[in-house]
Amino acid sequence: MTQPLRLGVNIDHVATVRNARGGAYPDPVRAALLAAAAGADGITAHLREDRRHITDDDIARLSAELTIPLNLEMAATDEMLAIALKHRPHAVCIVPEKREERTTEGGIDAAGLHDRLKPMVSELKAAGSRVSLFIEPDARQIDAALRLGAPVVELHTGRYCELDGPDRAEELRRLSDAAALAAKNGIEVHAGHGLTFDNVAPIAAIPQVVELNIGHFLIGEAIFIGLEESIRRMRAAMDVAR
Repeated sequence: MTQPLRLGVNIDHVATVRNARGGAYPDPVRAALLAAAAGADGITAHLREDRRHITDDDIARLSAELTIPLNLEMAATDEMLAIALKHRPHAVCIVPEKREERTTEGGIDAAGLHDRLKPMVSELKAAGSRVSLFIEPDARQIDAALRLGAPVVELHTGRYCELDGPDRAEELRRLSDAAALAAKNGIEVHAGHGLTFDNVAPIAAIPQVVELNIGHFLIGEAIFIGLEESIRRMRAAMDVAR
């Protein structure tokens, strides 16, 4: 039986617009509450080292006001670990982070960073957060997640979204194989990065994937059709594909 497919909405770029001019508008917490009302199953927010969009206050307010799960994306740093342990969100996704990048450029090297990640995963799990690792669809990284005790992996779909034709088909196969391998080993599978109305269906159709995290496209589309309608259309596209 195919598992239900959840939608996590990333509200980072509501904060990007706010920070472009300063002040308090538009409010990412308001966007999160609207997303919940429109059918989002969870809210994702990435607290970056340079605070380019989401801020510490945003995380505090989201933690206090959300009635659906908060998924905190964070780099593997002591500062971010301390913040996650303070707020104890429902979920924490550990991602790679380079200060000069515009957006996350790939998955974290869970295999190469085993010694760094192992105590972080253990502490976050002990605090009650569901821990996921944002990784490439690669057997070595899935094995690393298993050895680290991470209960969830989020597969990076950015490369799939950038390709077309036979190259996209091959990347989709890699994602499907990785999802099957992770699920076979008892790891819950999520996916995200770069997904749109036009490319989400094949990812949503992967039976082992139980959650998609989508942000930039939904916030951009909201300029034209509104945030709630943007989320409803994505939800519908996911459900049809499933």
